[in-house]
Amino acid sequence: MTTIDAPRAPHTPAVKRRRVNWEKWGWLYMRLSGVVLVVLIFGHLFVNLFLGQGVKAIDFAFVAGKWASPFWIVWDTLMLWLALIHGGNGMRTIINDYAHGRLRIVLLTLVAVAVVALIVLGTLVLTTFDPCPAGAPANLVPSFCPAK
Repeated sequence: MTTIDAPRAPHTPAVKRRRVNWEKWGWLYMRLSGVVLVVLIFGHLFVNLFLGQGVKAIDFAFVAGKWASPFWIVWDTLMLWLALIHGGNGMRTIINDYAHGRLRIVLLTLVAVAVVALIVLGTLVLTTFDPCPAGAPANLVPSFCPAK
């Protein structure tokens, strides 16, 4: 007679391999990044819309003045990275739920490429932004730049 193990009996495979549980880490990332993003986004909106003169005051000079401070560069970079990875992870979850086979691999690759490209481009903009580049023609630089 064959006996069946109890449903809650510990399973002991022949070769025990410890693998990273990517779904658990993705789930945990979504929760933690979501909390941090709420703080970053509402802080961003509060400073940009409520402390000044509202949306009508947001122009090139406002952004240039804000990005003159390393604090705001770090704030916006962190918001960019967390939001893009959070969104990419959400898309990965949706693709895993609804796509199968080769289509799944293609879609996951496209999402990964888009997230990486946007992170690289956004980070380059945030870290290399200079509203008054040296040697630029006077008619192409904003009026608040010193004469060169």
